[in-house]
Amino acid sequence: MEPDCRLTAVPALAHGFLCCRPELTQINRVVPAQPRLPPGGNSDEWANVPASRGPCQAAIASGQAARSALVASWCRSSRLHHLDPAGRNLPVRLSDAELRQARERIAPLLAAAQGAMDRLYQAVGAAGCCVLLADGEGVPVDRRGTPADDATFQSWGLWTGALWSEEHEGTNGIGTCVVEQRPLTIDRDQHFFTRNTLLSCTAVPIYDHEAAFAGVLDVSSCRADRTDAFSSLIALAAGEAARRIEADLFRRAFAHARVVLTQGPDGQSIGLVAVDADDLVIGATRTARAGLGRGRSARWRCRA
Repeated sequence: MEPDCRLTAVPALAHGFLCCRPELTQINRVVPAQPRLPPGGNSDEWANVPASRGPCQAAIASGQAARSALVASWCRSSRLHHLDPAGRNLPVRLSDAELRQARERIAPLLAAAQGAMDRLYQAVGAAGCCVLLADGEGVPVDRRGTPADDATFQSWGLWTGALWSEEHEGTNGIGTCVVEQRPLTIDRDQHFFTRNTLLSCTAVPIYDHEAAFAGVLDVSSCRADRTDAFSSLIALAAGEAARRIEADLFRRAFAHARVVLTQGPDGQSIGLVAVDADDLVIGATRTARAGLGRGRSARWRCRA
């Protein structure tokens, strides 16, 4: 689950959208600048974008989406999903029956996540953050939050059953993590919709016992005083919580096997390998597969 930190800042964004750190992909806030329309493009496409968000328009127009995760996400939001940054509608919500079905589809993940979500919330809840567990479609199916803040978070759509995929909400922590499948933070005005620019969202992908993408663990806040240093601490805590969820999910899936530890590709992270009574490897976490040079499709009936 180690993040890929090969992203580099694009020339059009000299003040920097991207700041790669070992623990997350942090995309820095956009510096104020005069908006620039795509050369020869449709001015209506960006007519409602605030001036402080102009550099992203320029980067999209200059073809920088291939070099910047944020610009690529904005490009998908505008050109693939045809969203308007000035849209004011709140996130669409599933019905109660649809939410129950979504929870049932990922019941093993839900069960494995309870303890880790509780501990993560204990670490960040007092700082005005809520913790969300979303499925592979970007729908939060469980959450933790201070009751006094519930009305605020619910008004922002940070609630179970809301649709936070990029298709519906543009660039955001949960939805962009679903697409990128890497740890990231979307901070305030990096969100595509102007109405979401008070939010700071740190999201980490979760992989199941077969190394398949299963969901997203998200920590969100609407506090104006959230600093970069605090965001880094949240990212570390969220990453550790996601690894605990993956480990618990793996142990539950291979409850009758012997589970052994192995080093990840960086020599520091820990992977898990399941071994049967005949000492044959029958399963491995994503980190273990990467450390052993085996992909997700690899067959694991081999001698330990």
